[in-house]
Parts: sequence; structure tokens; C-alpha cells
Amino acid sequence: MKYSKEDALEFVREEDVKFIRLAFCDVFGRLKNIAIMPSELPRAFEYGISFDASSIAGFGDEARSDLLLHPEPETLVQLPWRPEHGGVVRMFCDVSYPDGRAYENDARFLLKKAIEEARRMGRQFFFGSELEFYLFELDERDAPTKIPYDSAGYMDVYPEDKGENIRREICLTLEQMGVRPECSHHEQGPGQNEIDFRFSDALTAADDAVSFKSVVRTVARRNGLYADFSAKPLEDAPGNGFHVNMSLDPAATESEFNQMIAGALARVTEATLFFNPTENSYKRLGRNKAPRYVSWSRENRSQTIRIPAAYGEFRRAELRSPDPSANPYLAFALLIYAGLEGLGLKLALPEPADFNLYKADADALSDYRKLPEDLSYAKKLAQASEFIQRRVPGAILDLYCNR
Repeated sequence: MKYSKEDALEFVREEDVKFIRLAFCDVFGRLKNIAIMPSELPRAFEYGISFDASSIAGFGDEARSDLLLHPEPETLVQLPWRPEHGGVVRMFCDVSYPDGRAYENDARFLLKKAIEEARRMGRQFFFGSELEFYLFELDERDAPTKIPYDSAGYMDVYPEDKGENIRREICLTLEQMGVRPECSHHEQGPGQNEIDFRFSDALTAADDAVSFKSVVRTVARRNGLYADFSAKPLEDAPGNGFHVNMSLDPAATESEFNQMIAGALARVTEATLFFNPTENSYKRLGRNKAPRYVSWSRENRSQTIRIPAAYGEFRRAELRSPDPSANPYLAFALLIYAGLEGLGLKLALPEPADFNLYKADADALSDYRKLPEDLSYAKKLAQASEFIQRRVPGAILDLYCNR
């Protein structure tokens, strides 16, 4: 349900809500919030709630520390793990300066700008996420270990797959929050799991990805476990991917769909810093079905972009290089801009790489560009990119390059 301000106020009154969490993300996509009492909600809608931005990564310093949170009522959800009576709801927020101007380093605002640019061009993009995570045991002090919750393999079942009930609880919790899981299963690594959810508009998809990680961590902790979304939690096991499924509105032609993919391929190396923002990210690429070369093919999981076997409204392109440490708002914004560029320039899609790149020899691979092999090179590519400089505020680029 999409709430209006009046609907949200009525819900809070009638459902005995005692706390409202105003949620937003720092520039790296880490979820933050401030809780207000119900009596403060009308003020929040009218004027916003101020907070100390100097303590949030990428949100300024002590000299200009006041920013305001403006809750979006249509994002209101009740948090199912909090008490039913005296409950807690959460809303995502816009961030502004005290004079009302939108805060330009808010990645959610940047995604809204990309969506609006697409709308002006008569385009709408849709995204679906596939996020992988490991479940690790906690030690006697409730600190995370690197001991996997089980030793099961790909799509194994109980009793080898001990995560079955955890995934079930996660999916049911997501459903209660209006997020639509499609499927869940054990992944290749010991204690590794994957839950995919249905595609939606870009902003909802990014909000859902942030909600998903929060729900997984909460459910895992309630079950005495730790959920690890880092790119490469275990040296000798598969890494965690954040596979991004991207599509155009149903009216798009096959050639337009291909142009969108060509745009994404053209810009993927210089945008890699924002798809793979940590040192750990580059331990994953090029191994265990994570791509190394810039290529595409149908159904082939050794490619940067894979076109799954799907038709009609489910036709999509799957970008396989990002990992869960990416900020989904920035990642989706850059993919929209790259897709629009491909459409605007009518870029031709290169020939598909219909072979296994992991087993190919050097001659077969010589015609393909490589994704950056380490974080340092990814930073250099982003800093030298006119595309990135045009689409990412300088303050955010500096933070990603100097963190």
C-alpha cells in the first residue's frame, strides 16, 4: 500500500505506533536512522527533522553540519520484529539543506535525478536484485566468527542445508514489509545463501535492497547468527554477488533493449569503483562465476552481462560484476545513465562471447577488455572518466577514492 501523509498519520494513531524511524543511507549505502515519537510526525512532514550530518560519511563537516530528513509516507512499513502493540514503523527520507534545497550528496536523490532524466526521454527502467550472503556462527561473546552455519552446497536441502528456516523467516518478514521475494536457496559456499526478489521501479528496487540487508541481519541475529554481505568472506570459497537485473519498459523494442546493454557494457569498467567499492571486492572477481572480462552472452554465467532465458515482461539483462558492498542507489543511477547513453547514441551490441571465459586461452581473451583487477585501478578509471565526473558529485567521488 502506498500511503499519503494523511494515511500515515492515521496509521500511526490507529495502530498504536510508538516510534517512527526516519531512514536514509550514507554515501556508501549503509542504513542510518533517527527515531521520533508520533507527536513529532506532523512536524517531520511539514518541516523535516534536523540531524548532525557531520557524523555521517559524505554528509559534510562540522562547519555545515545541519541537514533535514523529510519522510516519504509512501515508503511507510511496520517493522515486523518490533512489538505489535506500541510498534515501530520506518520511512525512507529525502535529505535537504535547512533552506529546502535537496542535498546533492544523498545517493537516493541522485537516483531520483536519473529516474527523472529517463522519464523526460520517455524511458522507464526496472531493476531486480539477487543478493548473496553468508551465515556465520557467533562466539561466546556474540561476536562474529568465520565458522559457517553449515557445510551444504548449491541448492542442497535439509538437513545439510541448515539455513532453510532462516531463509523462510526472512522471506515471510519481507512479505510483511511489502517486499516480494521470488525464490531462495542455498548457494555454493558453506553457509552461503541467496534470496531473489521481483523486479520493480528503480527507486523501490533500491529501497528494497537496503531493506533486504537490514532484514537479513536482523533475522540472523535473532537466530544467534551473523549475516555477512562482504564480497569475499572466505578465501577458499565463492564470494557474494549482487547480481543486478535491469530492464526497460515493456514497449521497448529488441534493438532498444540491446542498446541499453551496450551502454552498460561501454561504461562498466569506469563505474566499477561504485559496483565494487572495497579491496575485498577484487578478491571475488574472476573466480567462482564472478566475471573478469567485459563481455555478454545469453545464459552464460562467465560473462559480465548475461541475458537469462526469460520472455515478455521478464526479459532482462543481468549484470554479474557488482557485490553487496555497493550502494544500490548509486549503482542503479549509473546503470540508468549508461543505458540512456546507449539508447541515445544507438550503440551497437558487440558480438556475444558464447564460450566459457574461465577456460579460454589467452588468444581467445585478447580481444576483451578486463574489469579492474584491484581497487586502486578502479579509482584511477573513475577519476579519469568524463562519464563519472558528469554523473557523480565530486565530493562522493573523492570519498570513494580516498576512503
